[in-house]
Amino acid sequence: MVALMGPTAAGKTEAALGIADAAAVDLVSVDSAMVYRRMDIGTAKPPAAVLERHPHALVDIRDPVDTYSVAGFVADADDAVRASLAADRTPVLVGGTMLYFRAFKAGLNRLPGADESLRGRISTRAKERGWPALHRELSRRDPEAAARMDPNNGQRIQRALEVLELTGRPISYWWSTSATEVSRRLGCRLVEVAIVPPDRRILHGRIADRLDDMLARGLVDEVGALRNDPALSIDTPAMRAVGYRQVWRYLDGDYTHDAMVERVRAATRQVAKRQLTWLRGWESLAQSVPGPREARAVVLQNL
Repeated sequence: MVALMGPTAAGKTEAALGIADAAAVDLVSVDSAMVYRRMDIGTAKPPAAVLERHPHALVDIRDPVDTYSVAGFVADADDAVRASLAADRTPVLVGGTMLYFRAFKAGLNRLPGADESLRGRISTRAKERGWPALHRELSRRDPEAAARMDPNNGQRIQRALEVLELTGRPISYWWSTSATEVSRRLGCRLVEVAIVPPDRRILHGRIADRLDDMLARGLVDEVGALRNDPALSIDTPAMRAVGYRQVWRYLDGDYTHDAMVERVRAATRQVAKRQLTWLRGWESLAQSVPGPREARAVVLQNL
């Protein structure tokens, strides 16, 4: 099986579709936002016609009101890989949610379940002080985990603090303990390829161009429709996807259209920076390549 990784807007989908046109593969999405229905434009989800030609497992499997955990992803990805292998095809996992890739590769450890009382207390502290303040607290207590988290990602910060309180050990400790690694778990070799543009300016240009395209295709209307759903709020986990929170706040009148565009661009660049940080420390990469054409060639050579 193949893992095709890279920062946002690097061209992963383009590479994956080229691979699917040339070989008997099954594509499996590794994207924490593409799992949600009705979130199409802002997640850069392939168009419906493309998905019909080359289906992606784990796309459109949840409603935005639902939560989707790392454990849920690993279980779903394992099932998709097993089904592909049983059909004598090659699974190609493609996306940029590096935490999902890490969990899929290393397996999950026996972390404690949710403690609603403790979560409530952490949420109360977040309302009083803000998630960035709790992120700073986490940085003191578990710097490795904090370095991999957005200071505004309350769901992940809350879980890390919860694990600290429940076990007395940081969540980064549990990440490093033994689990069933994917090659043993699924009985096949994992080939890992990453698209890493050689110049950060190239990536920033692709990010800006993609956002312009999203806005032209109706990103604001897409977020507006979600905002009109009484089951959703700006604090719903799905709305933490890059772009959605910023457009929502624009529709709330918190800032101008130009300010919203710049905030989305800046947030996307920050996501890309964190993804590149993950990849710089990634072990066992078969190859790091500059673009989608090279990624397609490397993957096809390995099949």
